[in-house]
Parts: sequence; C-alpha cells; structure tokens
Amino acid sequence: MDKEIAINYFLTYGPKFLLAVLTLLVGLFIIKIFTKLLAKSMEKSKVDETLRGFIKSVSKVVLQLLLYITVASMIGVQMTSFIAVLGAAGLAVGLALQGSLSNFAGGVLILIFRPFNVGDFIEAQGHSGIVKDIQILYTVIHTLDNKKIVIPNGNLSNNSIVNYSANDKRRVDLLFGVGYESDKKKVKEIIEKIAKNHDKILQNPAPFIRLTEHGASSINFVTRLWCNTQDYWDVYFDMTEQVKIAFDKEGINIPYPQMDVHIKNK
Repeated sequence: MDKEIAINYFLTYGPKFLLAVLTLLVGLFIIKIFTKLLAKSMEKSKVDETLRGFIKSVSKVVLQLLLYITVASMIGVQMTSFIAVLGAAGLAVGLALQGSLSNFAGGVLILIFRPFNVGDFIEAQGHSGIVKDIQILYTVIHTLDNKKIVIPNGNLSNNSIVNYSANDKRRVDLLFGVGYESDKKKVKEIIEKIAKNHDKILQNPAPFIRLTEHGASSINFVTRLWCNTQDYWDVYFDMTEQVKIAFDKEGINIPYPQMDVHIKNK
C-alpha cells in the first residue's frame, strides 16, 4: 500500500517537480542573459553610468523573486498561503536584516541626491578612491594603489563624504621654506615665474604667494594655485620639483631643522 502511494505521489508530483527545476534553471539563465543585455542597452542609450549598476542589481533581484514565486506555484504551493508565509518571513527577515534594508535605502538616497557619481574620486569611511560601481546595497571604490573597497550604502548616506571631483577647479596649497638669509623678494619672484609659465596653472584667480611664517629654522612662503581638477597632482608635483631646481640654481638655501649644542667646560 505504501509502495502504491509512493508511486502515485511520484507520478502526480514528479513531472511537476522536474518541470519546476527545469524552469528554475532556464529562468536563471535567461535572467543572466537579460541583465547583460540590459547593461549593454543602457550603455548604448547613454544612461547615466551611476544608474546602470543600481538598475541592473534591482532588476536581477526582482526577476529572481518572480521566478521563485512561479516555481513554487508550479510544484503546487498555494499562492495565498505562499504570500502569507512570504509576508511573515519577510517581516522576520526584515527585522534580521535591518542593516541591509538601511543599505538599500541609502543606495536610493545616493541616486536621488547624487553626492557622488561613478568615476568621482571620493573620501568616505576612512577610505579614498575612485567610485567604480553603485550597487543595490554597496558602493565599490578602487584606491589609487588599486585595492577594491566595498562600502555599505547606509554608511555612505548617513555620514560625511568628501568629493574631490565635484567641482571643475581645485586649489593647490604649497609651502616653501627658505633660509633667513635669503632674498625674500627674489624667492617670491622665482615662485611667481614658475607658476605663470606652467600651462596647467590658471591665472584667474591669480597665483597667491606671500610670506606666511617665521619658522624655527626657516621663513615659509605659502603658495596657493588654481587648476582644473584633473590637473591637481600634475601641478602639485611639478611645482614641488621645479621650485627646488630653481632655488638650487639661484643659490637659495632650503634649510632643515638644526640644533646648536654649546658645551661648557668647568
């Protein structure tokens, strides 16, 4: 009798189960292909790069959820009961995954208010790097030494972010120290000449060079220069190198901390 029940059960539910498994496998494959085509389509349509990763992630999750519901109905799960169970499970999962829900909400806020976009150089949560992808729960950045950092969107949306790429111009602040015996006027002229001849330094606003401090072993000239954001590091390193070369050529001393020790013989 038990054998007959098992055979009848297999004949009744076996084909449904196999069909459901086949549907699940084919469905996951189709979703994978669809998300790839969606990404290519958004790229061709020139959809904002910041939106692409998020839309792709959300589409994948929604389609997979619909697929799982369809497969469940195919094996005989009553949809009313399934929805009730799903609602109860959703409540329990929601309580257990408050952090993930916060990250999802954070991702939505990031896309709405746009504190940064894909390709921007940002500093947040103790990390700095270029934004590579904004996903449904996380934002991925790559550091300058090519490390991958994954930051939860909830943390990003609720804390301060420094976006170095937000504005098209940035100011480069430099400090040059020279010996007390140096010709102050000449030092200023050298720095001004280099700044005016550099093709990546903007002349409006004009370069600002002033004596700012009488240090322990040097007098220091503050130098503030404006440039396009993408030229920041070129200007920073070029000025540091070229000013040193010019100072050496003109015999201007760049001192280093010194200590005079006087020994008294009793």
